[in-house]
Amino acid sequence: MEKKRLNWVDVTKGFLMILVVIGHYPGQLDFPLGKYIYWFHMPAFFLLSGLFFKPVLEKGKSKEVIYKRFMQLIVPYLFFLVTITVIRYGMEIGSGNMELSWYLNDLWTLVIGGRFARGAYGVFWFVTTLFFTFLFFLWMTKYFNRTKQIIILSVFYLIAHIESLFAMRVIGGAPDEASQTIPMIWNIDVALMAVVYFALGYYMKHIWMNITTPWFIAGLIVSISAVTLDWYKVIDYHLSMKFLRYEHFTLDLLIPISITLVFVGLMQRITAKISLSWLQNIEKHSISIMYLHIFTDIVLNDYFEYGLIGFTAFGLIVPIVASIVIQKLVPHGRLFLGGFNPKRRKRITPTPLPN
Repeated sequence: MEKKRLNWVDVTKGFLMILVVIGHYPGQLDFPLGKYIYWFHMPAFFLLSGLFFKPVLEKGKSKEVIYKRFMQLIVPYLFFLVTITVIRYGMEIGSGNMELSWYLNDLWTLVIGGRFARGAYGVFWFVTTLFFTFLFFLWMTKYFNRTKQIIILSVFYLIAHIESLFAMRVIGGAPDEASQTIPMIWNIDVALMAVVYFALGYYMKHIWMNITTPWFIAGLIVSISAVTLDWYKVIDYHLSMKFLRYEHFTLDLLIPISITLVFVGLMQRITAKISLSWLQNIEKHSISIMYLHIFTDIVLNDYFEYGLIGFTAFGLIVPIVASIVIQKLVPHGRLFLGGFNPKRRKRITPTPLPN
């Protein structure tokens, strides 16, 4: 049972990682695929992360758990941040850019991170947001009962939407520009929204672990209805967690959850009959793919011409190769790919005393 569970989780995450790559295609898609991908793919990652959350109630255990998540999330973040930056600056110097102010401004942007880090760092916001989402939920489950947790989550959800409405409606303009008028390091404010999805993954674990036919059909009906209504311009729904674009109080829960129900349900049914090991392999190298797929395109698009298929292929293959190289050749390579796992202390079995 455990093996089968891990299979569908890995396959689902592998599929979502492909959608992340496709969603960052710089060209124009004929079909509004990008819009629909953004409806659910990032909420789905937070939902699946919450699915395996374990509350920490014992005294003294919180620091250990936080340290573990720091090593698994922030250490790879810093490794890829430094690696990409060193290569970028080498390319800039090679092209003749010797302007000190440019480098200082760029470094300041990288320190702030989140929605302010663009280009090659376009996905870095997710990791810092996930880390603070974990901290928020860890705090909530440690000190508050379920009723108070839901009240806190409701307040977070309301604040997140007020912030979004302020950025999108009051400030206005393009979402990326509007959101950047609100200063915030590492997109910590997005964790107010992300923790709601994370919590739904945790609270609804009994549903997510085995999507029954009624739940699957319900998710399918809502998903098809949403796409149809959007296609015929009855609604104009958008969701971009990175840039604070969540403007519909009801649909921001209903649509991402429904589509995630459909995809998780599909993966559970498919993996029960087919292994789909190639998607599991993609998930295995997901850290490298996440950090390097945009940078891969930045480096290669001067030498090759390719469309969506080529962009996706390069965005998967090159980071996978890099992941293998890092594991084999870089000291502590597994640590830089999120593979930190603290050694368990051996339990000393007391020697039985003779009668």
